[in-house]
Amino acid sequence: MGKLSALGVKNAKPGRHGDGEGLYLLVSTTGAKSWMIRVQRDGVRRDIGLGSLASLSLSDARVKATALRKYALNGGDPIEERDRDRRPTPTFKEAMKATHEALKAGWSAKTAADFLTSLDTYANPAIGNLKVDTIEASHIRDLLAPIWMVKPDTSRKVKVRISAVLNFAHSKGWRPTEAPRKSVTVGLSKQAKGGNYAAMPYADVPAFTQSMEERAPSVGRDALTFQILTAARTGEVRSAKWAHIDLKAAAWHRPAEVMKNREPHTVTLSPAAVALLRRREAGRKLRPDQYVFSSTKGAMISDMTLSKLMKDAGQPFTPHGFRSSFRDWAAEKMHDIPDSVAEAALSHVVPDQVVRAYKRTQFLEMRRKLLDAWGEFVVPEQVLGE
Repeated sequence: MGKLSALGVKNAKPGRHGDGEGLYLLVSTTGAKSWMIRVQRDGVRRDIGLGSLASLSLSDARVKATALRKYALNGGDPIEERDRDRRPTPTFKEAMKATHEALKAGWSAKTAADFLTSLDTYANPAIGNLKVDTIEASHIRDLLAPIWMVKPDTSRKVKVRISAVLNFAHSKGWRPTEAPRKSVTVGLSKQAKGGNYAAMPYADVPAFTQSMEERAPSVGRDALTFQILTAARTGEVRSAKWAHIDLKAAAWHRPAEVMKNREPHTVTLSPAAVALLRRREAGRKLRPDQYVFSSTKGAMISDMTLSKLMKDAGQPFTPHGFRSSFRDWAAEKMHDIPDSVAEAALSHVVPDQVVRAYKRTQFLEMRRKLLDAWGEFVVPEQVLGE
């Protein structure tokens, strides 16, 4: 319990008035009042101004003094901590970039890219210019509402990423509380649990790829066709660089940082997939670090690029769903190929004992046989030109 009272502070005369535990009220001869805390750091006494009485009440000064005292006891610089609180509060967009910079080292390349893309697309138009300490549950709920039912997976990811930014902002002292939780979804309909990606029936895939080839050439068209041919995840295709591609060996060596399970993975390339890649490299001077499917500025394409192609084609399915199309086809049409091989082709985790049951070279060759057959099925009679 402090020695000072609100009335005592109001009537304090010129001089130094101690509240206890190093907190003092300083009153000048002109009557101006301000707060100071005395702390010990590395054996040295330091007097630190906290601000005027007009900006800090007695209770506020006690809270700030307690925080700075603990900070000093833990080895931190209390002046640096005090000054941090005085820095301008960033907007959500600025805090988003700071969060990304601080956390990206622990993410895959895909996760790091998707973090910014999804928030730029769905959050920043609504809250990007708001100060992070003003963002409330209602702001988040309102921006999620248009996509909550039509894009449930995307909306959940956006919600989690907004929370990550606001929690990071709280840790930096930019907002007084962590991200709102349950109150965000009040007023939003209940989403279906789980839910697989909408997948095109495998029997319809050849006609779809044929229709894609009849469209105007575009990077999105080629990326989607390549995804179908390799049964890859969208992010893996978007992250593909020419350094990962070995056309002579007909292989796509995907590094750990682009993989969902953070394990490197090699995809065998069917003749149709190789033909598509040769078509993309024809007449171009390519660097190993260039994206195979890049925007006009050389950047990674957005995940919306492929989704828009499906939407423009009037298809109710998702690009990711073609992995399920491939898996169903393998189960029904490739009876001589073990299920574990199809799972490996999808870069799903396969137990070591399964791999040991087949020689590693044989395991890879079975995957090649499977994807070559899929390529022949998906792109009959070499629809893709050289």
